[in-house]
Amino acid sequence: MQYEFLKHFPRRMKNVGLYAVLIQNSAQKTTWKQYGFLTLGEQLNLIFAVMLYVMEQSLKEEHCTMDDIGAYIDTVNTRHFRKEMSYDDCRQLGDFVVNVVLSNEGRAMYFEGFDFEENGFQNLHISYVANRIIYIDQEFKRTSYYLTDDGYNLLLATLEIENNMKLTIHEMIFQMHLEKQSYDKAVDEIKNVFNLLRIQLQKIQEAMGKIRRNALNYSVKDYEDILLSNLDTISDTKQKFQNYREMVKSRAQALEEENINVKRLSGKDEEKLAHLRIIETYLNRTIDEHQKILNSHFDLKALYTKELETLTQMSLIRRFPLRTELYDKVLEHPAALTNLDYFLRPLFNQEPDKNYNLNQAFQLQRPVKKRMEEDSAEELDFDEETWLKEQERSRKEKLKRYEVSLCRLLRYAVKEGEVSLREIGTYVQEQEEELAELIPNVEIFKEIMVELIKNQEIDIGALLKERSEFIQDRPGEFHLNEMLLHLVEEYPEFRDVKKVETYRIEDGSAVIFEGILSEDKVRKTIRCSNVLIRVG
Repeated sequence: MQYEFLKHFPRRMKNVGLYAVLIQNSAQKTTWKQYGFLTLGEQLNLIFAVMLYVMEQSLKEEHCTMDDIGAYIDTVNTRHFRKEMSYDDCRQLGDFVVNVVLSNEGRAMYFEGFDFEENGFQNLHISYVANRIIYIDQEFKRTSYYLTDDGYNLLLATLEIENNMKLTIHEMIFQMHLEKQSYDKAVDEIKNVFNLLRIQLQKIQEAMGKIRRNALNYSVKDYEDILLSNLDTISDTKQKFQNYREMVKSRAQALEEENINVKRLSGKDEEKLAHLRIIETYLNRTIDEHQKILNSHFDLKALYTKELETLTQMSLIRRFPLRTELYDKVLEHPAALTNLDYFLRPLFNQEPDKNYNLNQAFQLQRPVKKRMEEDSAEELDFDEETWLKEQERSRKEKLKRYEVSLCRLLRYAVKEGEVSLREIGTYVQEQEEELAELIPNVEIFKEIMVELIKNQEIDIGALLKERSEFIQDRPGEFHLNEMLLHLVEEYPEFRDVKKVETYRIEDGSAVIFEGILSEDKVRKTIRCSNVLIRVG
C-alpha cells in the first residue's frame, strides 16, 4: 500500500463503531423523555453507568438480573441524578437501556468500516451485552446479563495499543503503583489485568462454541490468532503474579502486626490495608484465571483437531436421496420390487433378543377391548414440496389477516387524525363486515394491540432509514414495524402518515367485543383497556 498507516483500518473503525452505534441507538429514541433524560450527555452517562455495574457484577461473579439493574439505577438516581422516577420506572428504564439501546431489541448491529487493502466496506459486528439463564435458589428462572468482548473493550480500551500489549502495559503500571505504595491506583490496575484475562478466557470459550457448531466456519487465521494470544498471556504471567501476591501478603501482614503490637493505625494506613486485601483477592483470582486459560488452551487445540478429523471422516460417507434413487426407479420398473429384499436385508441381519417373562404367564389375562373403527381405505402420498407450498400459503393468509386488521385500524385513525378504541367499537358493532376485518380472531387482534401499546410512538421515517441501512429478509411472521412500512408504501391513503402513536386512556373504562372467534373456533368475549390511536 502507498499509505502504510491505513493498514488495519477496520480495526480502528470497530472502536469508532462501538461509540457510534451506541449514540445512534440512544439519540433516536424518545423513551428517554418519559424519565427526564433530555440531553444526549445525560443519556450516555446513565448508559455507561449501567455498563460499569454489569461489568462489576461480572468481576465479582455475581448475578446481574433486571431486578438488580433496576435497584442500582434507583440508588444512583436517588443520590445523583435526582430524576422523578419510582422504582418501577427505574426498572423499566434499565430494561430499555439493556434490551433496546445496548441490545437493539435482539437485532444484530453492524457498523461499516472501509478496508483499504480490500478496497471496499466491511460490516463490523457490534455487540455490547449478552445474557444467560440462571436459577435462583434452584427454583426461580431468571435472565442474567454480562458484557461481551465489545462491551469490555468499550470500557477498557482507552489507550491505542495492540491487544497483546495491553496485559503487559497494565502489569507494568500495576508494578509501578506497588513500588510507590499507591495502593488505590494499584487496585484499578489489577482489576484491568483481571478483566483482560477474563476477556481472553471468554474468547476461547466462544471459539470452542463456534467450532462445536461448525468447524468449517472457524478459519485457520482465527485459530492462529487466538493460539498466539493465549501463548502471550500464559508465557510468564503466573510466576510474576505469584511474586506480587507474596509481596502484597508481606506488606499487609506488616501493617496488621503494627496495628496489633505497636500502635493503632491511622485512617490512611487503614485505607492502605483495605486496598492491599483487595489487591490480594484479585491476585488470587488472576492466578486462577490464568490456570483456566492454560487448561482451555489445550482443550481448544484438542477440540479443533477432533472436529476436523470428524469432518474428514464424514466426507467418506456416501449419501443418496431415497426418492430419486429408490422410489422413482421402483415406479419405472415395478418388477424390481421382487428384489427389494437385497436393499432391506442389511437392516435385519441380527434377530432381536426375546425374553420370556414367567410372571406374566401366571397373571390373569383380561381381554382388551379394541376401539371399533370404520373400514376405510385411504391412500397417503406425502409430498414434501406440496406440504411446503401449503405451509407457505397458510402463512401468507395469516399475514393477510394481520394486514387487513391493521389497515382497518389505521383508516379509522387517519379519518379524524386520532380515534379511541371505544369509538371504533361503537362503530363496528353495527357493521359485521368491518368487525370481521378489524378482528379476524382473538389472537391476531390481541397481538396487534399489544405491539401498538408496547411501542407507543413509531416514527415511520426512522424505520425507513433503518431499513435502507440494513439489508434484511422480510420476516415470515407478523412484525408491527414491517407491516406498517408495507401499508404506508402500498396503500395511497397512508402515504402521508409519518408517525403512529398509541397511548392508554387512564379513565378506568374498558372496551368489550362479544362473540369473537378464536383460532380454536370458540366464541369469546374480548375485554381490553381503552386506548387512543393518533397518526401524524
